[in-house]
Amino acid sequence: MLDTLDAPTVRTWSRLALTALGQAREEIDALNVYPVPDGDTGTNLYLTVEAAAAAVERCFAEHAGEPDLAAAAAAMARGALVGARGNSGVILAQLLRGMAEVLARGGDPALLRQALQRAAEAAYQAVAEPVEGTLLTVAAEAARAAAGTAGGLAETADTAYRAARTALMHTPEQLDVLAEAGVVDAGGRGLVAVLGALADAVAGQTPMGPVALRQGLGATGLAESCEGHERPAGPGHPAFEVIYLLDAPDDTLPALRARLGTLGDSLVVGGGDGLWSVHVHVDDAGAAVEAALEAGRPHRIRITHFAEAAARAGKRARTAPEGRAVLSVVSGTGLAELCEQAGSAVLLADPDRPPASAELAEAVRRCAAREVVLLLNDPELRAAAGAAADQLREEGVRIAVLPTRSPVQGLAALAVHESARRFDEDVVAMTSAAGATRYAELAIAEGESWTMAGVCQAGDVLGLIDGDVAVIGTGLAETGAVVLSRMLAAGGELVTLVLGEGVPAGLAEELVALARKQRPEVDTVVFEGGQEAAPLLIGVE
Repeated sequence: MLDTLDAPTVRTWSRLALTALGQAREEIDALNVYPVPDGDTGTNLYLTVEAAAAAVERCFAEHAGEPDLAAAAAAMARGALVGARGNSGVILAQLLRGMAEVLARGGDPALLRQALQRAAEAAYQAVAEPVEGTLLTVAAEAARAAAGTAGGLAETADTAYRAARTALMHTPEQLDVLAEAGVVDAGGRGLVAVLGALADAVAGQTPMGPVALRQGLGATGLAESCEGHERPAGPGHPAFEVIYLLDAPDDTLPALRARLGTLGDSLVVGGGDGLWSVHVHVDDAGAAVEAALEAGRPHRIRITHFAEAAARAGKRARTAPEGRAVLSVVSGTGLAELCEQAGSAVLLADPDRPPASAELAEAVRRCAAREVVLLLNDPELRAAAGAAADQLREEGVRIAVLPTRSPVQGLAALAVHESARRFDEDVVAMTSAAGATRYAELAIAEGESWTMAGVCQAGDVLGLIDGDVAVIGTGLAETGAVVLSRMLAAGGELVTLVLGEGVPAGLAEELVALARKQRPEVDTVVFEGGQEAAPLLIGVE
């Protein structure tokens, strides 16, 4: 357990926060009834933290050794600021900036408590008209509880997380619109996920489970309680959401805030040191941009017309390109060629850096098809793909994300793909084929670790079946044989072996012979995949 927060822990925090928000994204979107019931708070927070996590990774890549805490925390805050989406994203970016200001002095428990306090203060300062019962209240209660502790780093982070959970459950008592809908605040729910990830990172634990989201409501109750809340904004709300980055001297901000405050509401201005993220809801979007031009240089300008968003999406759907495409995400050149031969477009991913939602969305756009089936081939991509799919659907693309967990499942799905079928029928057939394929892989352990099969040491060969470590061995051939034998014990008709980079000669022949001996009726196919991360992939259909 850590005594002092350090850069690797910030890196872990950013990764766990992204995972937590990815898992809760749709739930948070469903909770979004304030300030505008447009159902995008979860997606906005996910995209904001995705940018923050990417910035931390770049920070580590740019340092020959390991960056210090100040650099990692600053990178996380700046990444969130630059990638901030929506009201909630800008506030979260300002929270992270406030923490980074204090963590620049160190990461002991006392400074973490001060960082949480500074984060809450910075968030309130960023919002023109703070409202209780929101993310702001959750942040303040978390900081107040943490300040009352005198324990170590883990106790401080855990206390803040638990106080945030409690504060979240009381938000309907503070904001009438939440009470009427029977939900807690969406932004506050997102902050609970981020603080839970911090507590886990400090304690060295796996991500905490989801908190209770509703008071006395199950999933059905939540859906029913949200009926009648129009999406997008109904009467009484400004027509446009305007958000942009602004390069401007700090002393120009008071005048900008005042001007934007007269134009609309939901004004949030976060940042500092010449770079600002501005969010506002207005009826005159042009005036909001003109105000920015008077202060400095606005860029990355995004304007959303709430009332016409659905109509624009429908129009794009009618004018979208025709045809259907399949896009496969793979990491080996051999696998890429196999998918292309099967009629799929390919996004060749870096095994050390999974593609972000923006990369996935752009790859789908390059397919230039009205209907797209996306084969992820990696369970870690589900959250990013979900966020990308939401963006693409607004652009009129009909997209189905098949959460294939291994390239061998993706190959099985491609084998039954038929573009002549109706889209839904094709998706069902591909999903069934992928689901009927058990998958396994061999991996090399990087260090000592506990697994479901026991303790492994650095250099051990791990045999994973359906995602769990089932075998620990010392050689690729012997471990692969044990894994394949166990898989065939449950039956099968076709074995697919995909060889990774640097696999020793003769391995495939040994496994093919084993398959024929154990199950003479089973066909076996061997492909050169060229993937780096897994020396061997096995599929049994």
